[in-house]
Amino acid sequence: MSTVETRRLVAKLWNYCDVLRDDGVSTIDYVEQLTFLLFLKMGHERANRRSFPDLALKPVGDAWQSLLDADGQTLEDTYNHVLRDFGQRKDTLGVIFRKAQNRIQDPAKLKKLIVDLIDKEQWSSRGVDVKGDAYEELLAKGAEDVKSGAGQYFTPRELIAAMVDCIQPGPDDAVYDPACGTGGFLLAAHDYIQRHHGNDLTPEQRDKLAGGGISGAELVDGTARLAAMNMLLHGIGKPNGRSLIEVKDALAEPSHVYPSVVLANPPFGRKSSITVVGEDGRASREDIEYTRTDFWITTKNKQLNFVQHIASMLGIPGRAAVVLPDNVLFEGGAGETIRRRLLKQFDVHTLLRLPTGIFYAGGVKANVLFFDKKPARPDVPWTSKLWVYDFRTAQHFTLKQHRLTREHLEDFVKCYRPGEPRENRTETERFKAFGYEELIGRDKVNLDITWLRDPSLEDADNLLPPEVIAREIVDDLTTALAEFNAIAEALEQSREAPGE
Repeated sequence: MSTVETRRLVAKLWNYCDVLRDDGVSTIDYVEQLTFLLFLKMGHERANRRSFPDLALKPVGDAWQSLLDADGQTLEDTYNHVLRDFGQRKDTLGVIFRKAQNRIQDPAKLKKLIVDLIDKEQWSSRGVDVKGDAYEELLAKGAEDVKSGAGQYFTPRELIAAMVDCIQPGPDDAVYDPACGTGGFLLAAHDYIQRHHGNDLTPEQRDKLAGGGISGAELVDGTARLAAMNMLLHGIGKPNGRSLIEVKDALAEPSHVYPSVVLANPPFGRKSSITVVGEDGRASREDIEYTRTDFWITTKNKQLNFVQHIASMLGIPGRAAVVLPDNVLFEGGAGETIRRRLLKQFDVHTLLRLPTGIFYAGGVKANVLFFDKKPARPDVPWTSKLWVYDFRTAQHFTLKQHRLTREHLEDFVKCYRPGEPRENRTETERFKAFGYEELIGRDKVNLDITWLRDPSLEDADNLLPPEVIAREIVDDLTTALAEFNAIAEALEQSREAPGE
């Protein structure tokens, strides 16, 4: 029943997106406006319920009523006032409305969205599975808008589910995502704990799970608000309580939390940079080089910095599962240094090579690296074997015709053997183990390990459909272009250096 109701809600809200698109409202802007209005509507419902009204949400309820009572320019002015006032708060409410702007400039269409689409539904009375799943589906639709770039913040939920099934977060874990996007990993961890431990949770564990045991950070305001709303709709956190999503640059300073579980898909792109506006009004990009005493090496490579950040913040004992692009596995210089330190000081035990065509951001060749943090032992490396599962060779997916499902990853999860000693693992055609000495002896400690051959490259009878071939060519060219850009930038910097 909840699936039918979820689809009805999504269809009702999504149909109106086409109307607003003609006015220049992008898909992700529409989801953002829905976030503001859904929150105000739910606050109104909770503040005015007959039994145990939530008086702390009365300002939110009054704000929604003011929108219902207004029309025309008064409605637009009232909405702008509401967004500005709530954005100044320091709680979860403040994160959701931080730097919020009204993107719907036609008051008549804004009124229709408020009265016909949102006010006629009773959102607070629905179970978290219905409204939470509906919001997740809206976020997924927003991620499909390639032009907005929203897909870079959205990790395929099927991949997240498999990663969480392997990590097995428990009620006593502190789960953190330093680049949480719309909150997919955090919600999946919460759902896993509820499904596997829900009936046995103590009151203390329930309080921890709902109020701080699961948290994250996000750099982009608009994405952070989507994550905060996503958490609330799934019953995590309180509107007027401490925000479980911090809006900050996670790499800017050492972590103040030391979670036992880190699940993350750090942003794609090799470099961190900021936009600087000079006195002449011209904008330029400046690379950020994070100098952190807790890092092994200083580098401008964003992904390598996230690896160091996660390694530094992870508690003892701790376990991490992180989505990383291919260059983290083979890049020399800082990359080699980080891989050597990681293999020695951490138990780097599993690598999942991902296929192309599963991410909304194009040109991505990625992997999932699983590693554990244990008490220091200087003389003996913690990594004994790295098990590599090749899910890339001869696997081809697209975002529409042939989508990745959780079932596609079931063989990997079975090979991983969650919760079992790794001595129980056995090699298969796709799952191989490589010892520490072999890994360290590879050129630049290159962990980009392959051994399978793709039959579609050798046998004309196994050729892929044209649309898959075309997509893979585009992905390969996009990846190659990014690599050439990085080389060009490095060469330019090396020529400029002597004159500094």
